[in-house]
Amino acid sequence: MNSPRRNVDRVSVTLAVLLWSADGRESQLHHYENDVLRLVGEHRGRVLTRVRNIDGANHPTEAQVIEFADESAFDAYVTDPRRLAMAPRRDACVARTEVWRVDPV
Repeated sequence: MNSPRRNVDRVSVTLAVLLWSADGRESQLHHYENDVLRLVGEHRGRVLTRVRNIDGANHPTEAQVIEFADESAFDAYVTDPRRLAMAPRRDACVARTEVWRVDPV
């Protein structure tokens, strides 16, 4: 069986982001994400989907799929001073984060 082939000509960056809240900090995590994700569009990016865990199990509290036009757009978002200034809020409410580079199928 052939394995899926990655599109080597594609320059966009697509990320799957999984977030686990610190104990009792689910609301703060959602508010933080509301604020930080507002910056994505200013960096040639878009949030393709954003979902929240409703079963309360040991799954991520929130999951997102975010796409940036290219690596430089992603880098600009990551280093945005406004995003960096929110780091203390993030540290207070996010216990764990996983970010995967993905290809849409």
